[in-house]
Amino acid sequence: MPDDQPPQPAPGRTPDPKGDEHHSHRALAGAVRAVSGVTLLSRLGGLVRDVLLGRIFGNTAMGSAFAAAFAIPNMFRRLFGEGALSAAFIPEYTDALKDDPARADELASLTVRILGAVAGGLTVVIELVLLALLLTLPRDADRELSLRLIMVMLPFMPMICIVAVLAGMLQVHGRFAASSSGPLLLNGFIIAVGLYHELFATHATEGTAYALAIATLLSGFTQAFWFARLLRPHVRWTRVFAHVRDRASRMLHRFIPVMIGMGTLQLNAFLDTLVAMWPIWVGPTLLGYAYPLDDGSNIILSLTTRLYQFPLGVFGIAVATATFPLLARHTDRPDLFISTLRRGLRLSMFIGLPASIGLVLVRSDLTRVLFSGGTSGFDEQGLARSAAVLAGFAPGVWAYSINHVLTRAFYARGDTRTPMRIAIAMVGVNLALNCTLIWFLREAGLAWATSTSAVVQCAVLAIVCSRTLKIRILDRDTAVAFARLVVAGLLMGLAVWLAITFIPSPPGWRGSMVRLVEACLVGVGAYAALTSILRGPELAWLLKRS
Repeated sequence: MPDDQPPQPAPGRTPDPKGDEHHSHRALAGAVRAVSGVTLLSRLGGLVRDVLLGRIFGNTAMGSAFAAAFAIPNMFRRLFGEGALSAAFIPEYTDALKDDPARADELASLTVRILGAVAGGLTVVIELVLLALLLTLPRDADRELSLRLIMVMLPFMPMICIVAVLAGMLQVHGRFAASSSGPLLLNGFIIAVGLYHELFATHATEGTAYALAIATLLSGFTQAFWFARLLRPHVRWTRVFAHVRDRASRMLHRFIPVMIGMGTLQLNAFLDTLVAMWPIWVGPTLLGYAYPLDDGSNIILSLTTRLYQFPLGVFGIAVATATFPLLARHTDRPDLFISTLRRGLRLSMFIGLPASIGLVLVRSDLTRVLFSGGTSGFDEQGLARSAAVLAGFAPGVWAYSINHVLTRAFYARGDTRTPMRIAIAMVGVNLALNCTLIWFLREAGLAWATSTSAVVQCAVLAIVCSRTLKIRILDRDTAVAFARLVVAGLLMGLAVWLAITFIPSPPGWRGSMVRLVEACLVGVGAYAALTSILRGPELAWLLKRS
Protein backbone atom coordinates (compact mmCIF):
# COMPACT_ATOMS: atom_id res chain seq x y z
CA MET A 1 0.00 0.00 0.00
CA PRO A 2 1.51 3.42 -0.90
CA ASP A 3 2.67 5.53 2.03
CA ASP A 4 0.31 8.39 1.25
CA GLN A 5 -2.87 6.28 1.41
CA PRO A 6 -4.56 5.97 4.80
CA PRO A 7 -4.98 2.41 6.04
CA GLN A 8 -8.45 1.03 5.35
CA PRO A 9 -10.30 -0.49 8.31
CA ALA A 10 -11.22 -4.13 8.10
CA PRO A 11 -14.91 -4.88 7.43
CA GLY A 12 -16.96 -4.54 10.56
CA ARG A 13 -14.32 -2.54 12.42
CA THR A 14 -14.66 1.06 13.52
CA PRO A 15 -12.09 3.44 12.01
CA ASP A 16 -9.43 4.54 14.45
CA PRO A 17 -9.24 8.37 14.49
CA LYS A 18 -5.93 8.37 16.33
CA GLY A 19 -4.46 5.89 13.86
CA ASP A 20 -5.68 7.93 10.91
CA GLU A 21 -4.26 11.11 12.44
CA HIS A 22 -0.92 9.41 13.08
CA HIS A 23 -0.81 8.17 9.51
CA SER A 24 -1.73 11.62 8.18
CA HIS A 25 1.09 13.21 10.16
CA ARG A 26 3.54 10.57 9.00
CA ALA A 27 2.45 11.10 5.38
CA LEU A 28 2.89 14.87 5.75
CA ALA A 29 6.40 14.52 7.18
CA GLY A 30 7.38 12.04 4.48
CA ALA A 31 6.01 14.26 1.73
CA VAL A 32 7.83 17.29 3.13
CA ARG A 33 11.09 15.32 3.21
CA ALA A 34 10.61 14.13 -0.37
CA VAL A 35 9.73 17.56 -1.75
CA SER A 36 12.41 19.29 0.32
CA GLY A 37 15.09 16.82 -0.73
CA VAL A 38 14.56 17.23 -4.46
CA THR A 39 13.78 20.92 -4.10
CA LEU A 40 17.05 21.37 -2.17
CA LEU A 41 18.94 19.95 -5.14
CA SER A 42 17.02 22.15 -7.56
CA ARG A 43 17.49 25.26 -5.39
CA LEU A 44 21.20 24.55 -5.06
CA GLY A 45 21.27 24.26 -8.83
CA GLY A 46 19.30 27.51 -9.04
CA LEU A 47 21.80 29.16 -6.72
CA VAL A 48 24.67 28.03 -8.94
CA ARG A 49 22.70 29.28 -11.94
CA ASP A 50 22.17 32.72 -10.39
CA VAL A 51 25.78 32.97 -9.25
CA LEU A 52 26.86 32.29 -12.83
CA LEU A 53 24.42 34.89 -14.17
CA GLY A 54 25.70 37.45 -11.66
CA ARG A 55 29.30 36.72 -12.60
CA ILE A 56 28.52 36.82 -16.32
CA PHE A 57 26.38 39.96 -16.48
CA GLY A 58 27.16 41.89 -13.28
CA ASN A 59 24.79 44.71 -12.34
CA THR A 60 24.40 45.83 -15.98
CA ALA A 61 21.57 46.67 -18.35
CA MET A 62 22.12 43.38 -20.20
CA GLY A 63 21.71 41.48 -16.94
CA SER A 64 18.51 43.35 -16.15
CA ALA A 65 17.15 42.61 -19.64
CA PHE A 66 17.83 38.89 -19.28
CA ALA A 67 16.29 38.79 -15.77
CA ALA A 68 13.10 40.47 -17.02
CA ALA A 69 12.83 38.11 -20.00
CA PHE A 70 13.24 35.12 -17.68
CA ALA A 71 10.66 36.44 -15.20
CA ILE A 72 7.79 37.10 -17.61
CA PRO A 73 7.06 33.50 -18.76
CA ASN A 74 7.47 32.38 -15.14
CA MET A 75 4.75 34.84 -14.10
CA PHE A 76 2.35 33.02 -16.41
CA ARG A 77 3.57 29.67 -15.05
CA ARG A 78 2.66 30.75 -11.53
CA LEU A 79 -0.69 32.06 -12.77
CA PHE A 80 -1.89 29.19 -14.99
CA GLY A 81 0.19 26.29 -13.76
CA GLU A 82 1.35 26.25 -10.16
CA GLY A 83 -1.22 28.81 -9.08
CA ALA A 84 -4.79 28.97 -10.30
CA LEU A 85 -5.19 25.79 -12.28
CA SER A 86 -3.37 23.58 -9.77
CA ALA A 87 -5.48 25.00 -6.94
CA ALA A 88 -8.63 24.18 -8.89
CA PHE A 89 -7.38 20.92 -10.42
CA ILE A 90 -5.83 19.05 -7.48
CA PRO A 91 -8.96 18.84 -5.27
CA GLU A 92 -11.14 17.77 -8.22
CA TYR A 93 -8.56 15.26 -9.47
CA THR A 94 -8.12 13.86 -5.95
CA ASP A 95 -11.86 13.41 -5.58
CA ALA A 96 -12.14 11.80 -9.02
CA LEU A 97 -9.45 9.27 -8.15
CA LYS A 98 -11.51 8.13 -5.16
CA ASP A 99 -14.58 7.48 -7.33
CA ASP A 100 -13.21 6.34 -10.69
CA PRO A 101 -9.50 6.46 -11.68
CA ALA A 102 -10.38 6.23 -15.38
CA ARG A 103 -12.53 9.36 -15.16
CA ALA A 104 -9.74 11.09 -13.25
CA ASP A 105 -7.37 10.33 -16.12
CA GLU A 106 -9.87 11.77 -18.61
CA LEU A 107 -10.14 14.94 -16.51
CA ALA A 108 -6.35 15.28 -16.41
CA SER A 109 -6.05 14.77 -20.16
CA LEU A 110 -8.74 17.36 -20.86
CA THR A 111 -7.07 19.85 -18.50
CA VAL A 112 -3.68 19.47 -20.15
CA ARG A 113 -5.13 19.91 -23.64
CA ILE A 114 -7.13 23.02 -22.74
CA LEU A 115 -4.21 24.57 -20.89
CA GLY A 116 -1.86 23.91 -23.79
CA ALA A 117 -4.28 25.51 -26.27
CA VAL A 118 -4.96 28.60 -24.11
CA ALA A 119 -1.34 29.19 -23.14
CA GLY A 120 -0.18 28.61 -26.71
CA GLY A 121 -2.71 31.09 -28.08
CA LEU A 122 -1.74 33.66 -25.48
CA THR A 123 1.92 33.21 -26.42
CA VAL A 124 1.16 33.98 -30.08
CA VAL A 125 -0.77 37.14 -29.14
CA ILE A 126 2.01 38.46 -26.88
CA GLU A 127 4.66 37.69 -29.50
CA LEU A 128 2.74 39.78 -32.05
CA VAL A 129 2.41 42.67 -29.57
CA LEU A 130 6.15 42.58 -28.83
CA LEU A 131 6.94 42.51 -32.55
CA ALA A 132 4.73 45.57 -33.07
CA LEU A 133 6.55 47.38 -30.25
CA LEU A 134 9.92 46.58 -31.81
CA LEU A 135 8.80 47.97 -35.15
CA THR A 136 7.13 51.14 -33.86
CA LEU A 137 9.07 52.37 -30.79
CA PRO A 138 12.07 54.70 -31.18
CA ARG A 139 15.38 52.88 -31.50
CA ASP A 140 17.06 52.02 -28.19
CA ALA A 141 19.62 49.19 -27.98
CA ASP A 142 18.93 48.13 -24.39
CA ARG A 143 15.15 48.15 -24.81
CA GLU A 144 15.29 46.26 -28.10
CA LEU A 145 17.53 43.58 -26.55
CA SER A 146 15.07 43.21 -23.67
CA LEU A 147 12.06 42.80 -25.99
CA ARG A 148 13.85 40.33 -28.25
CA LEU A 149 14.93 38.21 -25.28
CA ILE A 150 11.33 38.11 -24.07
CA MET A 151 10.22 36.95 -27.52
CA VAL A 152 12.79 34.14 -27.51
CA MET A 153 11.86 32.90 -24.02
CA LEU A 154 8.08 33.36 -24.16
CA PRO A 155 7.36 29.90 -25.71
CA PHE A 156 8.78 28.53 -22.46
CA MET A 157 5.48 29.63 -20.88
CA PRO A 158 3.02 27.07 -22.34
CA MET A 159 5.47 24.24 -21.80
CA ILE A 160 6.12 25.09 -18.16
CA CYS A 161 2.42 25.64 -17.47
CA ILE A 162 1.69 22.10 -18.65
CA VAL A 163 4.59 20.86 -16.52
CA ALA A 164 3.07 22.51 -13.45
CA VAL A 165 -0.24 20.66 -13.90
CA LEU A 166 1.53 17.36 -14.53
CA ALA A 167 3.51 17.99 -11.34
CA GLY A 168 0.21 18.41 -9.48
CA MET A 169 -0.89 15.00 -10.77
CA LEU A 170 2.35 13.44 -9.54
CA GLN A 171 1.76 14.94 -6.10
CA VAL A 172 -1.73 13.45 -5.91
CA HIS A 173 -0.24 10.05 -6.80
CA GLY A 174 2.26 10.47 -3.96
CA ARG A 175 5.29 11.01 -6.23
CA PHE A 176 6.41 14.19 -4.52
CA ALA A 177 10.08 13.83 -5.37
CA ALA A 178 9.41 13.37 -9.08
CA SER A 179 6.98 16.31 -9.11
CA SER A 180 9.73 18.62 -7.82
CA SER A 181 12.39 17.51 -10.32
CA GLY A 182 11.54 19.90 -13.18
CA PRO A 183 13.75 22.78 -12.01
CA LEU A 184 16.73 20.40 -11.99
CA LEU A 185 16.46 20.23 -15.78
CA LEU A 186 16.03 23.98 -16.15
CA ASN A 187 19.07 24.69 -14.01
CA GLY A 188 21.12 22.05 -15.78
CA PHE A 189 20.59 23.65 -19.20
CA ILE A 190 21.42 27.17 -17.99
CA ILE A 191 24.42 26.08 -15.92
CA ALA A 192 25.88 24.21 -18.90
CA VAL A 193 25.74 27.35 -21.07
CA GLY A 194 26.95 29.55 -18.20
CA LEU A 195 29.95 27.33 -17.48
CA TYR A 196 30.86 27.35 -21.17
CA HIS A 197 30.82 31.15 -21.06
CA GLU A 198 32.94 31.26 -17.89
CA LEU A 199 35.52 28.90 -19.38
CA PHE A 200 35.82 30.33 -22.88
CA ALA A 201 34.58 33.94 -22.81
CA THR A 202 36.05 37.11 -21.34
CA HIS A 203 32.90 39.23 -21.21
CA ALA A 204 29.17 38.92 -21.81
CA THR A 205 27.77 39.63 -25.27
CA GLU A 206 24.28 39.63 -26.74
CA GLY A 207 25.12 36.17 -28.09
CA THR A 208 25.61 34.97 -24.51
CA ALA A 209 22.19 36.30 -23.50
CA TYR A 210 20.49 34.64 -26.48
CA ALA A 211 22.27 31.32 -25.81
CA LEU A 212 21.00 31.36 -22.22
CA ALA A 213 17.49 32.20 -23.44
CA ILE A 214 17.49 29.28 -25.89
CA ALA A 215 18.74 26.96 -23.13
CA THR A 216 15.78 28.04 -20.99
CA LEU A 217 13.36 27.29 -23.83
CA LEU A 218 14.85 23.85 -24.47
CA SER A 219 14.55 22.98 -20.79
CA GLY A 220 10.79 23.64 -20.95
CA PHE A 221 10.29 21.14 -23.77
CA THR A 222 12.46 18.61 -21.93
CA GLN A 223 10.49 18.96 -18.68
CA ALA A 224 7.15 18.54 -20.47
CA PHE A 225 8.38 15.41 -22.25
CA TRP A 226 9.81 13.92 -19.03
CA PHE A 227 6.68 14.51 -16.92
CA ALA A 228 4.40 13.21 -19.69
CA ARG A 229 6.47 10.02 -19.74
CA LEU A 230 6.19 9.62 -15.97
CA LEU A 231 2.40 9.96 -16.25
CA ARG A 232 1.98 7.97 -19.44
CA PRO A 233 -0.68 5.63 -17.96
CA HIS A 234 -2.73 8.59 -16.74
CA VAL A 235 -2.54 11.23 -19.49
CA ARG A 236 -4.48 9.89 -22.45
CA TRP A 237 -4.99 11.77 -25.68
CA THR A 238 -8.53 10.50 -26.10
CA ARG A 239 -11.23 12.73 -27.56
CA VAL A 240 -13.99 11.30 -25.33
CA PHE A 241 -14.44 13.71 -22.42
CA ALA A 242 -18.23 13.60 -22.00
CA HIS A 243 -17.98 11.70 -18.70
CA VAL A 244 -15.98 14.45 -16.99
CA ARG A 245 -17.89 17.53 -18.13
CA ASP A 246 -19.42 18.09 -14.69
CA ARG A 247 -16.05 17.86 -12.97
CA ALA A 248 -14.45 20.09 -15.57
CA SER A 249 -17.23 22.63 -15.03
CA ARG A 250 -16.65 22.61 -11.27
CA MET A 251 -12.92 22.97 -11.84
CA LEU A 252 -13.50 25.95 -14.12
CA HIS A 253 -15.82 27.47 -11.50
CA ARG A 254 -12.97 27.25 -8.98
CA PHE A 255 -10.33 28.29 -11.48
CA ILE A 256 -11.75 31.68 -12.45
CA PRO A 257 -11.67 33.26 -8.95
CA VAL A 258 -8.20 31.86 -8.28
CA MET A 259 -7.01 33.13 -11.66
CA ILE A 260 -8.29 36.59 -10.78
CA GLY A 261 -6.62 36.45 -7.38
CA MET A 262 -3.38 35.02 -8.76
CA GLY A 263 -3.64 37.43 -11.68
CA THR A 264 -3.54 40.31 -9.25
CA LEU A 265 -0.45 38.81 -7.64
CA GLN A 266 1.24 38.32 -10.99
CA LEU A 267 0.19 41.83 -11.98
CA ASN A 268 1.90 42.91 -8.80
CA ALA A 269 5.04 40.99 -9.78
CA PHE A 270 4.91 42.54 -13.25
CA LEU A 271 4.55 46.00 -11.72
CA ASP A 272 7.66 45.29 -9.62
CA THR A 273 9.49 44.36 -12.81
CA LEU A 274 8.14 47.45 -14.56
CA VAL A 275 9.29 49.67 -11.70
CA ALA A 276 12.77 48.11 -11.82
CA MET A 277 12.94 48.13 -15.66
CA TRP A 278 11.59 51.67 -16.10
CA PRO A 279 15.02 53.13 -16.96
CA ILE A 280 15.41 50.57 -19.79
CA TRP A 281 11.83 50.26 -21.05
CA VAL A 282 10.82 53.93 -20.68
CA GLY A 283 13.67 56.24 -19.70
CA PRO A 284 15.69 57.79 -16.83
CA THR A 285 12.99 60.24 -15.72
CA LEU A 286 9.41 60.14 -14.41
CA LEU A 287 7.19 63.22 -14.74
CA GLY A 288 10.29 65.35 -15.16
CA TYR A 289 12.06 64.00 -12.06
CA ALA A 290 15.18 61.84 -12.05
CA TYR A 291 14.08 58.25 -11.54
CA PRO A 292 15.54 56.67 -8.35
CA LEU A 293 16.47 53.37 -10.03
CA ASP A 294 18.96 52.69 -12.84
CA ASP A 295 19.55 50.09 -15.55
CA GLY A 296 21.17 47.69 -13.07
CA SER A 297 18.26 47.69 -10.62
CA ASN A 298 16.36 44.75 -12.12
CA ILE A 299 19.29 42.31 -12.12
CA ILE A 300 20.11 43.30 -8.52
CA LEU A 301 16.49 42.82 -7.48
CA SER A 302 16.05 39.59 -9.46
CA LEU A 303 19.16 37.77 -8.27
CA THR A 304 18.74 38.88 -4.67
CA THR A 305 15.13 37.69 -4.74
CA ARG A 306 16.45 34.16 -5.28
CA LEU A 307 18.36 34.31 -1.98
CA TYR A 308 15.28 34.67 0.20
CA GLN A 309 13.39 32.27 -2.06
CA PHE A 310 16.00 29.58 -1.39
CA PRO A 311 14.80 28.64 2.13
CA LEU A 312 11.24 29.47 1.11
CA GLY A 313 11.35 27.12 -1.86
CA VAL A 314 13.27 24.31 -0.20
CA PHE A 315 11.17 24.18 2.96
CA GLY A 316 8.35 26.73 3.05
CA ILE A 317 6.70 25.88 -0.26
CA ALA A 318 7.61 22.21 0.27
CA VAL A 319 5.45 22.19 3.42
CA ALA A 320 2.55 23.81 1.55
CA THR A 321 2.98 21.47 -1.43
CA ALA A 322 2.93 18.41 0.81
CA THR A 323 0.04 19.74 2.91
CA PHE A 324 -2.34 20.57 0.05
CA PRO A 325 -3.23 17.03 -1.16
CA LEU A 326 -3.67 15.91 2.47
CA LEU A 327 -5.99 18.81 3.21
CA ALA A 328 -7.97 18.04 0.04
CA ARG A 329 -8.22 14.39 1.12
CA HIS A 330 -9.45 15.28 4.62
CA THR A 331 -12.19 17.77 3.75
CA ASP A 332 -14.78 15.29 5.05
CA ARG A 333 -12.82 14.74 8.28
CA PRO A 334 -12.66 18.07 10.18
CA ASP A 335 -10.45 16.63 12.92
CA LEU A 336 -7.79 15.48 10.44
CA PHE A 337 -8.15 18.67 8.38
CA ILE A 338 -7.43 21.02 11.28
CA SER A 339 -4.71 18.74 12.65
CA THR A 340 -2.92 18.71 9.28
CA LEU A 341 -3.33 22.47 8.90
CA ARG A 342 -1.93 23.26 12.34
CA ARG A 343 1.01 20.97 11.82
CA GLY A 344 1.71 22.57 8.44
CA LEU A 345 1.65 26.04 10.02
CA ARG A 346 3.99 24.98 12.82
CA LEU A 347 6.45 23.44 10.36
CA SER A 348 6.31 26.63 8.26
CA MET A 349 7.14 28.79 11.27
CA PHE A 350 9.78 26.33 12.48
CA ILE A 351 11.65 26.76 9.20
CA GLY A 352 10.68 30.27 8.10
CA LEU A 353 11.45 32.27 11.26
CA PRO A 354 15.14 31.29 11.66
CA ALA A 355 15.56 31.77 7.90
CA SER A 356 14.27 35.34 8.23
CA ILE A 357 16.58 36.14 11.13
CA GLY A 358 19.61 34.44 9.62
CA LEU A 359 19.33 36.11 6.22
CA VAL A 360 19.20 39.56 7.82
CA LEU A 361 22.38 38.83 9.78
CA VAL A 362 24.44 37.38 6.91
CA ARG A 363 23.14 39.61 4.10
CA SER A 364 26.42 41.42 3.35
CA ASP A 365 28.64 38.35 3.49
CA LEU A 366 26.18 36.25 1.48
CA THR A 367 25.85 38.72 -1.39
CA ARG A 368 29.62 39.27 -1.53
CA VAL A 369 30.41 35.56 -1.62
CA LEU A 370 27.87 34.84 -4.35
CA PHE A 371 27.83 37.88 -6.62
CA SER A 372 31.37 39.28 -6.67
CA GLY A 373 34.07 38.09 -9.09
CA GLY A 374 33.73 36.39 -12.47
CA THR A 375 34.01 37.98 -15.91
CA SER A 376 31.83 40.86 -14.70
CA GLY A 377 30.34 40.40 -11.23
CA PHE A 378 28.67 43.01 -9.05
CA ASP A 379 30.75 46.06 -8.19
CA GLU A 380 30.97 47.38 -4.62
CA GLN A 381 27.93 49.58 -5.05
CA GLY A 382 25.97 46.68 -6.54
CA LEU A 383 26.91 44.44 -3.61
CA ALA A 384 25.79 47.05 -1.08
CA ARG A 385 22.48 47.51 -2.92
CA SER A 386 21.96 43.74 -3.12
CA ALA A 387 22.52 43.41 0.64
CA ALA A 388 19.99 46.18 1.26
CA VAL A 389 17.43 44.39 -0.92
CA LEU A 390 17.99 41.13 0.99
CA ALA A 391 17.50 42.99 4.28
CA GLY A 392 14.08 44.03 2.97
CA PHE A 393 12.96 40.62 1.72
CA ALA A 394 14.26 38.48 4.60
CA PRO A 395 11.90 39.57 7.43
CA GLY A 396 8.94 38.23 5.48
CA VAL A 397 10.15 34.66 4.79
CA TRP A 398 8.11 33.19 7.66
CA ALA A 399 5.00 35.06 6.46
CA TYR A 400 5.44 33.92 2.84
CA SER A 401 5.63 30.31 4.08
CA ILE A 402 2.52 30.51 6.24
CA ASN A 403 0.55 32.30 3.52
CA HIS A 404 1.07 29.36 1.16
CA VAL A 405 -0.35 26.93 3.72
CA LEU A 406 -3.32 29.11 4.71
CA THR A 407 -4.27 29.76 1.09
CA ARG A 408 -4.29 26.05 0.37
CA ALA A 409 -6.64 25.49 3.31
CA PHE A 410 -9.22 27.62 1.48
CA TYR A 411 -8.56 25.91 -1.84
CA ALA A 412 -8.89 22.44 -0.32
CA ARG A 413 -12.37 23.38 0.95
CA GLY A 414 -13.33 24.67 -2.49
CA ASP A 415 -13.26 28.35 -1.43
CA THR A 416 -11.25 30.17 -4.07
CA ARG A 417 -12.97 33.55 -3.80
CA THR A 418 -11.84 34.53 -0.31
CA PRO A 419 -8.09 34.29 -1.05
CA MET A 420 -8.80 36.15 -4.31
CA ARG A 421 -10.34 39.11 -2.49
CA ILE A 422 -7.50 39.23 0.03
CA ALA A 423 -4.92 39.03 -2.78
CA ILE A 424 -6.53 41.93 -4.62
CA ALA A 425 -6.41 44.07 -1.47
CA MET A 426 -2.75 43.19 -0.92
CA VAL A 427 -1.87 44.31 -4.44
CA GLY A 428 -3.11 47.76 -3.55
CA VAL A 429 -1.07 47.79 -0.34
CA ASN A 430 2.06 46.60 -2.13
CA LEU A 431 1.72 49.04 -5.02
CA ALA A 432 1.24 51.99 -2.66
CA LEU A 433 4.34 50.97 -0.70
CA ASN A 434 6.32 50.43 -3.92
CA CYS A 435 5.55 53.89 -5.25
CA THR A 436 6.48 55.45 -1.93
CA LEU A 437 9.53 53.52 -0.73
CA ILE A 438 11.60 53.50 -3.94
CA TRP A 439 12.18 57.24 -3.56
CA PHE A 440 13.85 56.62 -0.20
CA LEU A 441 15.30 53.10 -0.45
CA ARG A 442 15.74 52.59 -4.23
CA GLU A 443 15.21 48.93 -5.22
CA ALA A 444 15.29 47.91 -1.54
CA GLY A 445 11.96 49.72 -1.23
CA LEU A 446 10.39 47.08 -3.48
CA ALA A 447 11.67 44.38 -1.12
CA TRP A 448 10.34 46.10 2.01
CA ALA A 449 6.98 46.60 0.29
CA THR A 450 6.80 42.88 -0.54
CA SER A 451 7.65 41.66 2.96
CA THR A 452 5.34 44.18 4.66
CA SER A 453 2.45 43.15 2.42
CA ALA A 454 3.17 39.48 3.15
CA VAL A 455 2.97 40.02 6.92
CA VAL A 456 -0.32 41.93 6.57
CA GLN A 457 -1.68 39.21 4.28
CA CYS A 458 -0.67 36.54 6.79
CA ALA A 459 -2.64 38.22 9.56
CA VAL A 460 -5.70 38.74 7.36
CA LEU A 461 -5.66 35.16 6.03
CA ALA A 462 -5.40 33.72 9.54
CA ILE A 463 -8.33 35.79 10.84
CA VAL A 464 -10.54 35.14 7.84
CA CYS A 465 -9.64 31.44 7.77
CA SER A 466 -10.75 31.07 11.38
CA ARG A 467 -14.04 32.85 10.71
CA THR A 468 -14.93 31.64 7.22
CA LEU A 469 -13.89 28.00 7.54
CA LYS A 470 -14.95 27.95 11.21
CA ILE A 471 -11.53 26.68 12.23
CA ARG A 472 -9.76 27.58 15.44
CA ILE A 473 -6.23 27.78 14.10
CA LEU A 474 -4.47 29.01 17.24
CA ASP A 475 -5.41 26.50 19.86
CA ARG A 476 -3.34 26.47 23.04
CA ASP A 477 -0.71 24.01 21.74
CA THR A 478 -0.18 25.93 18.49
CA ALA A 479 0.07 29.32 20.24
CA VAL A 480 2.58 27.96 22.75
CA ALA A 481 4.56 26.38 19.90
CA PHE A 482 4.73 29.71 18.02
CA ALA A 483 5.93 31.49 21.17
CA ARG A 484 8.57 28.81 21.75
CA LEU A 485 9.83 29.15 18.16
CA VAL A 486 10.08 32.95 18.48
CA VAL A 487 12.21 32.60 21.62
CA ALA A 488 14.44 29.98 19.97
CA GLY A 489 14.80 32.12 16.84
CA LEU A 490 15.79 35.27 18.73
CA LEU A 491 18.34 33.41 20.86
CA MET A 492 19.74 31.79 17.72
CA GLY A 493 20.06 35.24 16.13
CA LEU A 494 21.97 36.48 19.15
CA ALA A 495 24.37 33.53 18.94
CA VAL A 496 24.96 34.14 15.22
CA TRP A 497 25.54 37.88 15.75
CA LEU A 498 28.10 37.18 18.49
CA ALA A 499 29.90 34.67 16.28
CA ILE A 500 30.22 36.89 13.20
CA THR A 501 31.07 39.97 15.30
CA PHE A 502 33.74 38.67 17.64
CA ILE A 503 35.35 35.67 15.90
CA PRO A 504 38.33 36.97 13.83
CA SER A 505 38.27 36.42 10.07
CA PRO A 506 40.56 37.42 7.18
CA PRO A 507 39.70 40.45 5.01
CA GLY A 508 37.94 40.48 1.63
CA TRP A 509 36.03 37.69 -0.06
CA ARG A 510 37.72 35.02 2.03
CA GLY A 511 36.66 36.75 5.25
CA SER A 512 33.07 36.93 4.06
CA MET A 513 33.17 33.24 3.25
CA VAL A 514 34.58 32.35 6.68
CA ARG A 515 31.96 34.44 8.48
CA LEU A 516 29.19 32.95 6.37
CA VAL A 517 30.23 29.39 7.19
CA GLU A 518 30.57 30.30 10.88
CA ALA A 519 27.11 31.84 10.90
CA CYS A 520 25.51 28.79 9.26
CA LEU A 521 27.17 26.31 11.61
CA VAL A 522 26.42 28.34 14.72
CA GLY A 523 22.87 29.09 13.61
CA VAL A 524 21.92 25.50 12.76
CA GLY A 525 23.56 24.12 15.90
CA ALA A 526 22.09 26.75 18.21
CA TYR A 527 18.58 26.47 16.78
CA ALA A 528 18.54 22.68 16.94
CA ALA A 529 19.80 22.78 20.53
CA LEU A 530 17.38 25.51 21.61
CA THR A 531 14.31 23.84 20.12
CA SER A 532 15.35 20.63 21.84
CA ILE A 533 15.88 22.36 25.20
CA LEU A 534 12.52 24.08 24.84
CA ARG A 535 10.96 20.68 24.01
CA GLY A 536 9.81 21.58 20.52
CA PRO A 537 8.68 18.52 18.51
CA GLU A 538 8.88 20.06 15.02
CA LEU A 539 12.35 18.77 14.14
CA ALA A 540 11.36 15.27 15.24
CA TRP A 541 8.23 15.53 13.07
CA LEU A 542 10.38 16.14 10.02
CA LEU A 543 12.89 13.42 10.79
CA LYS A 544 10.86 10.51 12.10
CA ARG A 545 9.48 7.95 9.69
CA SER A 546 6.96 6.25 11.91
